[in-house]
Amino acid sequence: MMEQAGRQIKLARLRCGLSVELVASRARVSKAAVYNVEKGSPSVAIGIYVTVLHALNGMNKDILLIAKDDGLGRELQDLSLPTPKRAPRQKKEE
Repeated sequence: MMEQAGRQIKLARLRCGLSVELVASRARVSKAAVYNVEKGSPSVAIGIYVTVLHALNGMNKDILLIAKDDGLGRELQDLSLPTPKRAPRQKKEE
């Protein structure tokens, strides 16, 4: 997945016509860091991925979509919620 993300970041940079040097300058990281991001290196800090995405014309907003729709997590959370209990029925007086 990281390699695919790196390829997509590289393609975005190329589509925008931006050089590695310009992206590195905008992101305030080294050219080597940009190359590592584009390779999908897992050793690169997530913050560098975000700053590189930001340098690519504000693409860092997509990072907010991570785990947005977590169906399994929501189901597990709902299972742990307390279930409402009904008040005991009152006995009818004869």
